[in-house]
Amino acid sequence: MRQYTASEVETIVKDEVTLSLEALIRVGARRMLQAALEFEVDAYVENLQDERDEQGHRQVVKNGAHKPRDLLTGMGPIPIRQPRVHDRREGKAFRSAILPRYMRRAPSIDALIPALYLKGVSTSSFPEALAAILGEQAPGLSPANVVRLKQIWEQEYQAWRERDLSDKHYVYVWADGIYFQVRLEPDRPCVLVLIGATRDGRKELLAIEDGHRESKLSWQNVLTDLKRRGLKEAPALAIGDGGLGFWAALEEVFPQTHHQRCWVHKSANVLDKLPKTVQAQAKAHLHQMYLSPTRQDALGAYEDFLSLYEPKYPKACACLEKDKDVLFTFYDFPAAHWRHLRSTNPIESTFSTVRHRTRQTKGCGSRNATMMMVYKLAETSPKTLAQITRSQTH
Repeated sequence: MRQYTASEVETIVKDEVTLSLEALIRVGARRMLQAALEFEVDAYVENLQDERDEQGHRQVVKNGAHKPRDLLTGMGPIPIRQPRVHDRREGKAFRSAILPRYMRRAPSIDALIPALYLKGVSTSSFPEALAAILGEQAPGLSPANVVRLKQIWEQEYQAWRERDLSDKHYVYVWADGIYFQVRLEPDRPCVLVLIGATRDGRKELLAIEDGHRESKLSWQNVLTDLKRRGLKEAPALAIGDGGLGFWAALEEVFPQTHHQRCWVHKSANVLDKLPKTVQAQAKAHLHQMYLSPTRQDALGAYEDFLSLYEPKYPKACACLEKDKDVLFTFYDFPAAHWRHLRSTNPIESTFSTVRHRTRQTKGCGSRNATMMMVYKLAETSPKTLAQITRSQTH
């Protein structure tokens, strides 16, 4: 008979305790869910107990239970037997708010699948990855199911692109063009992205469109389409980099909107025209410029920068001077919003995970797959719906 070491015995005991604990949690979860379903049905029937037919029979009664089914959860499959209701009233039927009729997976699982895919897990690796999380007995983990989910995501993206915007007004919008590698395309596609902020400070994904680089025509198509779908009121301020295509298109479609250049992009462009030996000092001066408490202080730092660097580095100063009129626009808006209005960081931070995904998979196979992936990841990113501020926007 084999003699086990102390460490092996400890490992076996831990495994047994873990398995027993997981089984106990599943039993508890099943009982709680079953009780909630029973309570929901009892409350529905009780509220309608006075509904009777001409013979005095109750119109709404309990009627046994549906066939047992497994609900896939983060704790593994949980067996459920959902109670059934017989509602004889014309055109009426009981619908559970807790467990919809055809639900086979908890919403957290539906969120987990795109999260894994978009974080770099390949379709062929899904069965192994999900089995490690949900257990070996978890159903519906085949690569074919993941492919079907991706098709659903593409349908969702197309529906989202046509959604009605007539009840929307965005005070601020951030614009940027993001490039991705596509394996089956000779050129890198440019994804044109717009994020908007509503009056209550909520950021929303406004547009994700395939564009020809960042041309005026591509941006004009995006902005015109927003108008077509009901976005009539112009944003108060647009924030973007130095791409001329967006600003030219904005002037034609929403001429009332004020312009704010991204300070992160502008700083990088200015520093690129300076030798490395002075970049650290110049960067500190640029920070002092756009972090100043007032416009007057910012303009004073701006003049000091030109006086210090223009004699030896005229190209760097010319790069800064050419956008002076649109670098300090954010001072016209509430001070609580300035840190959000100085750069396109809301887009950069949201889409950094998209870039990670494309690096993991060496690019998507097609432009359509790229657009779908960008949309789905941006939709599930918590940063997309982050709050700018709780105060009323300007």
